[in-house]
Parts: sequence; structure tokens; C-alpha cells
Amino acid sequence: MKKVFKWLGIALTVFVFIILAGVGYLKFMLPNVGDAPDLKVEITQERVERGKYLANSVTVCMDCHSKRDWSQWAGPLVPGTNGGGGEPFDRKMGFPGDFYSKNITPYGLKDWTDGQVYRAITTGVNKDNEPLFPVMPYHYYGQMDTEDVYSIIAYIRTLPSINNDVPKADPDFPFSLIMHTIPHKAAPSPKPDPSDSVAYGGYLVKISGCVECHSKFNEKQQMIAGTEFGGGRQFPMSGGTLTTPNITPDATGLGYWSKEKFIAAFKKYQDSAYVSPKLAITDFNTLMPWVMYSAMTESDLSSMYQYLKTVKPISNEVTKFAPKNAVASR
Repeated sequence: MKKVFKWLGIALTVFVFIILAGVGYLKFMLPNVGDAPDLKVEITQERVERGKYLANSVTVCMDCHSKRDWSQWAGPLVPGTNGGGGEPFDRKMGFPGDFYSKNITPYGLKDWTDGQVYRAITTGVNKDNEPLFPVMPYHYYGQMDTEDVYSIIAYIRTLPSINNDVPKADPDFPFSLIMHTIPHKAAPSPKPDPSDSVAYGGYLVKISGCVECHSKFNEKQQMIAGTEFGGGRQFPMSGGTLTTPNITPDATGLGYWSKEKFIAAFKKYQDSAYVSPKLAITDFNTLMPWVMYSAMTESDLSSMYQYLKTVKPISNEVTKFAPKNAVASR
């Protein structure tokens, strides 16, 4: 009997050692995306203008890294908060912990090199080699044309400094370990010629991270393969549950949408006559930053439409909003 207990003790010790070694590997050896590049981005007017366009209307960095006014439709940015961070992505919204967007103004990035900023944007690893929460679609930013990333860096370096200290992330276990396995090395691709509408539209759709919201995710916040662009991702809101729409060319998605209708759906927010409605906390609202995307050029929106018409059609009729204790609203 003593031998049995002895071997059980040895087996338990080995098991505990393996678990601790695995945890240590995840915690201290990952993420492994390489060192930040030795980089100094030259700030030119051309880069700043391109970066401003991307960060505010395509990759919409400012969408998450600013305050949004949720008393209005689509949560337009609160003036004077651009890049200051602090927006929560928390347990109330179904995320595995409490996370906050970072301050990317000169105040927040004052001790970051351009190489560290580049690595964060394209791999999801901060200057201290810690993983960023993947609500930031860095896997797609990592496929961006390098010059476009440089333009975004040039632009955010010119933002007015906002003295806002953002709380540290508080991830739940075991996601606190899983986070370390998510970042991977960047794989930049050249920007297609805009004259190739479908290819260029695919590039814009990719770096906009459209697939991140317009696909189904499981309880572990992992995209379900085969649901890309078909909608169905759910976000708990204060007044109910928001479900993202289908944007594939199926009849339940964009099947009957003309290019003109698609562009008009965005551009109406640029109309001088448009007034953002005031909403109660229980009213149907959307996370989609319509006002920001509406500033895209018609040419770019046209290219995105033409690309989306080529993706695999998925039949998925979505109920966009299910109010608490009320009938769902389509």
C-alpha cells in the first residue's frame, strides 16, 4: 500500500509540474512575435492625411480609442476625446474580462518607439511584450500594406495629447492565459491598385475588420468557421441583445442591394440635414460606427460593395435587436 501511495504521489508531482510548466510557458514565453523593429517613421503631410483617413474612416482606430456618445444613434465620437482611450469592453458586453482601449495620443505613447507602435498594430503585442485583447483586429492590420501602417503611426503622432490614464485589463481565467497564444507575426501585403475594384475592395474590407463583427462567434469568443460575413455575432447591450446583420450576397443579406443603395446607406450620415436621434438606454442602438465609415470615399465604398458581392452567400436572416422583456425588432 505504501508503494501505491508513493507512486500516486510521484504521479501527482509530475502532473503538477507539467501544469506549472505549461502555465509558465504561456505566461512568460508567449506571445512570440519577435522584437519590435528599429523604426522611425518620417512624418510627412501625405502620410498624415492618409493616416487620418484610414484611422477615422476605414480601420476606424478612433472608434475604439475615443469616447462615444451612446445617447445617440451609432455612438458618435465625443468631441475632444480622439485617441484618449478608456472605452470599456467588459463582462457586461459578454467579453471574458474587463478591457479598455488604450490612450494612443502622445500622452499614452510618450515612451513608445515607432517600432513598438508598429508591432502593437500589426501583431497585438505591446511594448512590454504583453498581448492585447483581440477586440482590436490586429490579425487583419498585420496584413495591411506597410506604408499604410506607417501613415497611421504618422497620424496618431500628431494627435493632441490627452492626459487620460486607462485602467489595466482584467481578463478572466483561463482567457488570461489563452490571450498569450493569439498574437502572431505580421504578414503585410501590398495594397492592390484601386483600379482593380474587387481586389482593392477586399483589401479595404480586410483592414476594416468587417468579418470580426459580421460572423458568428462561440462562447470562447472564437469565430465559427463557415459563418464569415453571414452575421449573427451577438453583443449584450443595456437595453437588449444586438445581433450583427448578414452582409453576404444572399437574399437574407445584401442580395437585393444595389451598389447605389449600399453607398447611400453610409453617405446619408454625411448629409448636412442629418440629425443624430437621441435614444433612451433601452432603445435599439448599434455598435457600427456609421458616422465614421460614412466619410469613406464613394469609390472606396463601391469597391467594398463589389468585393462583398463575391463572398460565399450564407442564408441567415438576422433579428438585429431583441429588447429585454419585449418583442424583437428587425
